Amino acid sequence: MKKSLFLYLFVFTALLALFLYVSSNGMLKAKDTEIERLQTKISNLENDAEKLLDSTQSLLIDTADLQYFSLENNDEALAYFDDYDVENPAGYIADKLLETNEREGDNPLVPYAGMEGPVKINKIKVLNHRWIIADFSDGKHWGELFIRYELKKDLGVDFTLVDHLLYAKK
Repeated sequence: MKKSLFLYLFVFTALLALFLYVSSNGMLKAKDTEIERLQTKISNLENDAEKLLDSTQSLLIDTADLQYFSLENNDEALAYFDDYDVENPAGYIADKLLETNEREGDNPLVPYAGMEGPVKINKIKVLNHRWIIADFSDGKHWGELFIRYELKKDLGVDFTLVDHLLYAKK
């Protein structure tokens, strides 16, 4: 009886060992597959991160190019405003130009009469301490203005239209 008990225990232990071996082998293969999948995913993410870094650098260069002609990045032009009590010169000048929109009807700086409504200035880019480029529209027709401005000692601003264009409607 003792012999058969040891024989049963031995067979049971052998079967348990075989089961654990087969089970762990399957888990090992599954984990290896998961590791390979995650390594591929990491590699793809690293490639994507490199592409995003290149895109970010390209966008930074493009932004620097776009900001080249702006008052905020022109120290020589900003020095002009040192004698005036103006915190944000570009914002101040843009606000003064937008005040010309408040008049009834067309903006007096725009040399075109509105066909679909009053012509108003929409977007403004202060280039330096003398020049502005602006976009205008009546809702359907649009164009651009090149304006010279002068800041007076009393912080009033005189605007002079230098050139203009109206885009042809297609």
